[in-house]
Amino acid sequence: MTPRIERLADQLGALEMDALLVTDEINVRYLTGFTGDSSALLVEPGKALLISDGRYKKQLDEECPGVLAAIRSPSEKPLDFLAEIIKESGAGRVGIEADQMTVTTFSGLRARLPQQQWCESSGVILKQRMIKDPQEIRTLRQAVRINERALQSVLAKLGPDWTEQEIAYDLEATIRRLGGEGFSFEPIIGAGPGGAKPHYHSRPVVIGNHSTLLIDWGTLLGGYASDLTRTFHFGSPPANFERAYQAVLDSQLAAIERIAPGVATSEIDAAARDVLDRAGLGDRFVHGLGHGVGLQIHESPRLSATSDETLAPGMVITVEPGVYFEGEFGIRIEDDVLVTENGHEVLSGFPKGLDDCRLIL
Repeated sequence: MTPRIERLADQLGALEMDALLVTDEINVRYLTGFTGDSSALLVEPGKALLISDGRYKKQLDEECPGVLAAIRSPSEKPLDFLAEIIKESGAGRVGIEADQMTVTTFSGLRARLPQQQWCESSGVILKQRMIKDPQEIRTLRQAVRINERALQSVLAKLGPDWTEQEIAYDLEATIRRLGGEGFSFEPIIGAGPGGAKPHYHSRPVVIGNHSTLLIDWGTLLGGYASDLTRTFHFGSPPANFERAYQAVLDSQLAAIERIAPGVATSEIDAAARDVLDRAGLGDRFVHGLGHGVGLQIHESPRLSATSDETLAPGMVITVEPGVYFEGEFGIRIEDDVLVTENGHEVLSGFPKGLDDCRLIL
């Protein structure tokens, strides 16, 4: 078994489970290293079985040498095969990822295993995934580094006739040339009023026709996601933009300063929100402050007013306050931050001062 599986298996007794059936592909990858799909992992105290089919036999041997696998033949139905394995395990009380398993799959298992007791286990693996190990942190550092280098390359050749979509195409191609696997999510590249929509979809809008440009982009590397945002103004910005930009930057810096083990994520959100409230911009900050990053672009912990989570060493989180002026522009600044034993470390170093946001096209 892998160390990650062992840590999960050690929790089963306290969770009052005889076994845990992992069906979420991201969680299967986290626990085993397997990057394929259509597979599941049955974890029991002291052992685990990766359940897949013949398409992945070679891949399983290469990616998961220390994990025992059960390979379904083409003549066996997936649910019949899975149910038989659970039955043979002797596990009476089985945890399932109810937030990931379909009703059809659960109904099929329950019909085939009427004596089985099923219990909800959603969040158990996500909680483990919140704390990154040294290898995960190294990968995230590299993903951030590639992300920054890619944007620096694109900005160096950016012209007024470029469109939002052309920036996205060039940015992804550069990420791949630098060793990344591509974007970790669809980037948000909004010129002018496009940037005022927090989850805007880039369009063939010519950036030179507007005065501002918001770029929210991320690199995928080894399955891990980085996530950064910078906002730019073409030429010297007017006073209202400068005031808003400085307020967002001050908000982010105040939040980052509070990041340390044992601090509630809601307190971090409040620190950022307080700065914007005092600047008269609180009503324009319409989303949570941030989220964890890892094998998914959005994962726990969440940084928001309603979050009840607490920071711990090894967490990697985003801090991304923003303000939005409908029909005009948006300003958001985002960095990835590692929670350390004694405080925090900002993994991203892309310039973000008021002078740095000025672009000459």
